[in-house]
Amino acid sequence: MTAELLPYVEVNTGENPQACVIWLHGLGDSGNGFAPIVPELHLPESMAVRFLFPHAPERAVTINNGMVMRAWYDIKSFDLDNRADLTGVLESMEQVNALVEAQHEAGFAYDKIVLAGFSQGGVIALHLGSRIKHKIAGIMALSTYMCKPELLAEEAAQENKVTPVMMAHGVQDPVVPVALGKMAFDALEQNGFSATWQTYTMQHSVCLQEVEDISAWLQKVLA
Repeated sequence: MTAELLPYVEVNTGENPQACVIWLHGLGDSGNGFAPIVPELHLPESMAVRFLFPHAPERAVTINNGMVMRAWYDIKSFDLDNRADLTGVLESMEQVNALVEAQHEAGFAYDKIVLAGFSQGGVIALHLGSRIKHKIAGIMALSTYMCKPELLAEEAAQENKVTPVMMAHGVQDPVVPVALGKMAFDALEQNGFSATWQTYTMQHSVCLQEVEDISAWLQKVLA
């Protein structure tokens, strides 16, 4: 586990929040990218939530000609089976887990913490959420896929088999084909996780209906 916590953007929806959402951005983005979504969720005033949007470390990304950018892991190939660099995924998983532990130490119960992520961030949310040894409130994976789904049967933690997993994807996504998202959902179902699957008429993005569905889902799992 890293000594220093990942830097992050923090948005609180009220005083004395009792729940925490850790939301991981996509390749080349930063924690600032999704922070503006919080007021768009229109969470009830009675529901005080702390949103943390961590910044991924900067690293060279092979498929982008080695350009250095914020990334949760390297992408060395467009090959679907090797798109996510497992070493980088595991490093980022430990860094995000350290953030979970820090929030728990700050007073948040594990079952009031949601792991969320978009694209690359969703890969990390799925990898950690399916393996973390504490029961958490929920896992949200948007426009994403699973790193090494064949490892899930052996590595899955029983603690979160009943934890709600929201998977959502755009049917017109040219970056992460919707079939990859469906494969991740199928892997979760086959391994006994409580996952739901929803598609939207959009590309590699987030749409208004999805934001409304995310809000309803968060209100349910953090009730």
